[in-house]
Amino acid sequence: MKQTLVALDVEGVLVPEIWIALSEKTGIAALRRTTRDEPDYDKLMRGRLAILDAHGIKLSQIQSVIETIVPLEGAPGFLASLRQRLPVILLSDTFVQFAAPLMRQLGLPVLFCNHLLVEGDRITGYQLRQPDQKRQSVRALRQLEYQVIAAGDSYNDTTMLSEADHGIFFRAPSAVRAQFPQFPCAEDHEQLLRLIEERL
Repeated sequence: MKQTLVALDVEGVLVPEIWIALSEKTGIAALRRTTRDEPDYDKLMRGRLAILDAHGIKLSQIQSVIETIVPLEGAPGFLASLRQRLPVILLSDTFVQFAAPLMRQLGLPVLFCNHLLVEGDRITGYQLRQPDQKRQSVRALRQLEYQVIAAGDSYNDTTMLSEADHGIFFRAPSAVRAQFPQFPCAEDHEQLLRLIEERL
């Protein structure tokens, strides 16, 4: 019998979107664009980096905004309850340089994410852990004979959900849900936990 493991997206599922928080702090509306709006992650990140460069926004400024972010209501309890029952891995397109304050608030779960390229305090680029890392991580876990239940909220989660034994949306936008109607959608963490438990 296979052991079950849960793979979760981070932003939009457990914590608010970092780039939206930065947009609100800086007043730069274009930074509100996320993977819920743009399916091409490279295009999205290149646009973000150009905006940061144009406005002279440094890594330390972004990190100070991240320090003010708190998890979504219900997320810490949901994650703690889930981790008491099953192994959980967080799969995120965020960056090592962003994640630490948020992971501390979530009890330091295992996180796979990417790296920013930084010169001094200036972000010059980014490096993916590997292309399509969420899907590749789920594929590797399944090759290790885990049954994987995955949950996410955006376009960039859909390959992960498709690769998993069971995929679940969490508060996904209607446009995303319309393109991927095969995935059930939870609207709160209690419902998400229930949908996960139904698939054990």
